[in-house]
Order: sequence, then structure tokens, then C-alpha cells
Amino acid sequence: MKKKLIALAVAGALAAPVVASAQGTNVTLFGRAQAEYSLVDFASQPSQGALQDNSRSSRWGLQVTEDLGNGLKANARLEFGLNTGSGSATTPREQWVGLSHSHWGDIRFGRLQSPFKDFAGGMTIDPFAYTTLQANGAGGTMSGAANGMGSGANTFVNSAIRYDSASIEGFTFSGILMPGDANSLNPLQSGSIISGFLPGGLGSNGNTGGRNGEFDGQAAAKYHADFMGMGLDIFGGYSRDNASGIQKSLGLRTEEIWRVGASWAWENFKLSGQYEDVNNALGAATCSTAASLTANPLDSGLVSGQCNSAMNWGGDGNLWFASAQYRLGNTTLVAQGGMTKAHAGGVNAAAARKADSFTVGAIHNLSKRTSIFGGYQHVYLDNPNGPAANNLIATGAGAPLLGTVGYTAPNYVNGGANRSTFTIGLRHNF
Repeated sequence: MKKKLIALAVAGALAAPVVASAQGTNVTLFGRAQAEYSLVDFASQPSQGALQDNSRSSRWGLQVTEDLGNGLKANARLEFGLNTGSGSATTPREQWVGLSHSHWGDIRFGRLQSPFKDFAGGMTIDPFAYTTLQANGAGGTMSGAANGMGSGANTFVNSAIRYDSASIEGFTFSGILMPGDANSLNPLQSGSIISGFLPGGLGSNGNTGGRNGEFDGQAAAKYHADFMGMGLDIFGGYSRDNASGIQKSLGLRTEEIWRVGASWAWENFKLSGQYEDVNNALGAATCSTAASLTANPLDSGLVSGQCNSAMNWGGDGNLWFASAQYRLGNTTLVAQGGMTKAHAGGVNAAAARKADSFTVGAIHNLSKRTSIFGGYQHVYLDNPNGPAANNLIATGAGAPLLGTVGYTAPNYVNGGANRSTFTIGLRHNF
């Protein structure tokens, strides 16, 4: 009740007509505040310590629901992200409107999360999602694609339609479609040719390829069963990101990704894992800024972060992830890891790359809404390419061009260095 009163008070302060139109509508104010102290060590480089939220977990928003009768509801969500350590509060997150029904599921229109992120695997099986210990991107065991089609932190798909089915005998389905990705919705994030290949500045993540009217999409399905005190989830999915005209002119082709995985839970134990097979990498050759743990890669000064899940541009590869959890009272102990293999090839005939990663840590719940977490992550890199799409460690004015096809920037510092991360953080959901 308090949340509803707060939300209505905020709406009234913004505009009187909002209050009038909200009669009969349930408006909920929600959000999360998180801060971490992280110490990052790159091989042969000074340690970097920071107190902030580069994984962009912190956010606030409004969830709107109106009961239309006969099981039908109208829904909307307006959400924005922020960084508790840098004072930024301008990053757009989910922003959509839709309809739902208890029998046929729900459909949404707008800026949306992909099924690979919040439905079939991805962040649903990573207990350290949205922390510096996350599996995607810098963690190197899940795709952190900046185009919104992977499991990257703070990534969304613009101008999209998503449908999630109701559960039928344990089976559920989810699909997202970006229809007619016309020239006005091209993958170039800030209007230049170069920007179409960058991990993306704050708030610019979301557009997929498929420029000349082609359709991009993703579909996933999962099955849940409970038996003999155990819970089992099996999931799989397919993702397609069509190459734009500019990308095709460089020799790039349509990206296709297949994913399979499962989770098994019994009493206090939980085991999870997934495998992703990538063909003709486009978005999979990038990371969102939050997945690479880079505050803003467009800064002209020191840029520090890594996209260890990146494939070679236009190349193939695979990623796998495995996690084990044990709940001890209010504390969950976690051990997880995996590997990314970027096969040799692609438009630059690049050499193969590999990233192995392991993470250990714990999450302690102080209440239903407040928790502390911490742990250690190490990534071993085998990267004969030197500076490439998966290295965001650079200095000098050339740094923002990292990852651009055919571009070699000067003043790189230890591209491909092994990375160790220690972190401790506090999170509150409201």
C-alpha cells in the first residue's frame, strides 16, 4: 500500500492529468540500489580499485497494471538505470506497454529484454548477474552482446515485440521479434560507420542488425518439472541477427546462435549450465558497457575493462557455463565457471582466442530485500591476436575505436592480460 501511495504522489507531482488517467490503475514504484568495492588486477598492471556499480544493477521505475476484466490486463513498464558510484541516472532500461491474460500469456511492445537474458538460461542461472563477478562479458562464460540479443548486463532490444506463453503441462515459450529493421533503426548507434561496431555508449545499446527491412528475432522454450522433491528445468533457444547493408559490404553475414541448458535443484543444492554455439558473429563480437564492466568506453582517457566472451568479427565459436550453489541458512555459497572459444577466421582472418574463467563467492540475505555479496573471479586469456574486440584496455585518443573492423589503435596496454577480481557489495531492492 505504501508503494502505491508513493507512486501516486510522484505522478501527482509530475502532472495532474496523470493522476486523473490513473484511476483504476495499479501503479507500483520499484527499484534497486547497489554499490560494490571492487579490486581488479590485470597481469603486470597496477590494481584498480573503485566503489561504484559498473554492472548497472541499480535502477528505478514504474510498473503499471489495469484489470480489464475476464482475465485480461493492460500492463506497462518505465525503467531507468543509474550508477551509484558516478552519479549517472540517465540510462534507459525496459520501456514497454502490453496485454496479458491468464490463459494465453502476455505480449509486450517497446524496448524489451531478450528471452536469452531473462527466460532461457542467461541471467536466470547466474546468481552473480549484475555484479563484477557476472558470467557474461568480462566473466567470459556467457555472451554479453551489446545488441541486446545475448545475456549482456543492461542490454535491451529496441522497437521489438515479445510474446511469453502461459505454462501448459510444464512447457512455456518466449519469442521476440524486431520487425522491419528499417534504415531509421539501423545498428549504427550514434550515426557514424564506426559506432556500429563499438560496444556502445551509455544508453545506446539495443539495436540489432538487419538494416534493409529484414527481421531479427529470437525464440526459446523451456520445460519445468517437480518430482521426488527435485526441480528440473530444461531450456533451449535460437537467435538470429541479420547483417545490415554496411556489414554485408565488409563480408559479414547473418549471425545465428543456438543455446541449450538445464537447471537441477534438490533441497539446498542447485546445479545449472548452458552451452551456446555462435555462427557468423555480429552482436556476439561485442559487449555492453555493463557486461565489460566499463563505465563508458567513449571516454577519451584511460579505458579499462574486458569483453572476454567476444567472438572474432564474422567468425564462429562457442561458450559454456556451469554453476553450483548450496544454501546454508540465509547464505548461498557459489562456485561457477566456464569457457569461451572464438574460432580462427572471420572478416579479418583473426587467430583463435580462448578465455577460461572460475568464480567463487557467497550471497548473504540480511532480509527479503537486502543482501551482501562478495567473491573472487579469475579469467585466463589465450589471445594471440593482441588488441582485439574482446580487449577494452587502452589509453590515448584511439581507445574508443577498439573493436572496429580493420582498425588498429595505438597505445594499447597489455591487450589480453589475465584478470583477477575481488569484490564485496551491498544491494537493496524496493
